[in-house]
Amino acid sequence: MTEKTLKTLLLQLNCHFTWRLLEKNAEIDEIEERLHNQLEYLINANKYMVYNLLAYIKYLQDNYEEAIANLDEAEKSSLANAAGVKSKLLVTYSNYAWVYYHLKQYDKSQLYIDKVNGVHEELSHTSNAKDTLPEIYGEQGWSMLKFGRKHYEKAKECFEKALKEVPTDPELNSGYATAVYRLEGFEKKCLDENCESLDLLKRAVELNPKDSVVKALLGLTLQDLKRADEGLKYIEEALEQTPNLPYVLRYVAKFYRREGMTDKALGVLKRAVSLIPNSAFHHHQIGLCYRNKMIEKKKLARTDPQNKRTYTREIQELIQKSIFHFEMTVELKKTHTYAYSDLANMYKEANQNVKAEETFKKALNIKTISEQEKQQIHLYYGNFALYAKKCEKEAIKHYKEALLIPVTTFGKEKCENALERIAERKIKENPRDALGFGLLGFVHQIKKNKIDAVECYEKALKLEPHNEEYLSHLCELRLAI
Repeated sequence: MTEKTLKTLLLQLNCHFTWRLLEKNAEIDEIEERLHNQLEYLINANKYMVYNLLAYIKYLQDNYEEAIANLDEAEKSSLANAAGVKSKLLVTYSNYAWVYYHLKQYDKSQLYIDKVNGVHEELSHTSNAKDTLPEIYGEQGWSMLKFGRKHYEKAKECFEKALKEVPTDPELNSGYATAVYRLEGFEKKCLDENCESLDLLKRAVELNPKDSVVKALLGLTLQDLKRADEGLKYIEEALEQTPNLPYVLRYVAKFYRREGMTDKALGVLKRAVSLIPNSAFHHHQIGLCYRNKMIEKKKLARTDPQNKRTYTREIQELIQKSIFHFEMTVELKKTHTYAYSDLANMYKEANQNVKAEETFKKALNIKTISEQEKQQIHLYYGNFALYAKKCEKEAIKHYKEALLIPVTTFGKEKCENALERIAERKIKENPRDALGFGLLGFVHQIKKNKIDAVECYEKALKLEPHNEEYLSHLCELRLAI
């Protein structure tokens, strides 16, 4: 068989090599560490999936020996827990075939392709035949979740396909609910009773009551929906079930922090860090807790001026603690955009404006930054420019750049309001300020208030007739009306 023919057969396999998970130049060390942590703390029959993922990671690192070693572990784990269901071996055998192909051991690659075909043939004559696709779609879905937010939508689709065949499978329902939860959280959609993940998480908890992680996610979702009392019940159940599972502790702490129970959150997070010291998530949450305590102390300092000196010292200590943990976060996860933003704002609190600006720039230069994240970073950068640097021109630049990004986050409205305040102040101070009218025109244009936008740009052009930006926007609007 020629190499070209073999490659054609390999491309027909369903496995990590054909799922387009990561490119070789992607940051994978942090994912690898997370997977090793999961092997240590997740005690279930699906460890073979983690070994399959680690094998793919090792391939990306050009470490083929370790890739095969992890596939050996995946095969052992599958055989030990599969209860005779060989469909769990399909992805592992397909991965073997790809690794041996890259090692140019074509005979071994063909051997594993034959094994895949053999499993399919064997299953076609049994009652397990219908379980083949759900098994593969389920593993693909979990793999997509492990490899970051750009794969969440695909993960959701995989679980949907799997559940069409086996709608009451507990693990698949947990996976589907988790994928939707992450999508809604990332897109800030779970804000009312139309929250799709709520019913999915409830169903997952009913089908899989031992899954404490999903139970904790349900608690957080109820908190998002202003039903914290109900959510607390699930949070406490999850904590009681698995008091030393880091993946539960992080969500429990997040719930406590958002409820203002900062000291309780810190206690849980310190336990989590003792279990996984190098978790960026845990360090970020600790930094947020210290930031909350700083804000509380600032409020007390304003209402109790007699003890201002004591509060000032405590505030500075909290700022430094917060900075330490935010710095740890970005060191451990260099693509944690929000941690960069939080760190920059804390540098500002410490009057370290040069460091703050450098950090904002680093955040905007992250290759994997999403449009939602970019919009929010420009908001915070604009606020920093306006209030810390006292540079209105630079602030306007960042607010406008945020609004030109075609997404809607909580930051969009804040940028619109900030530009409107600047514009109205300018016009109040000087009724012939062209920039003020130009900014109002821009905001109206973003809001799709075309008539108001035209009116403002016309006023701006009367005051500054040769401004090409205003003229361009005005022509565009007139053509659209």
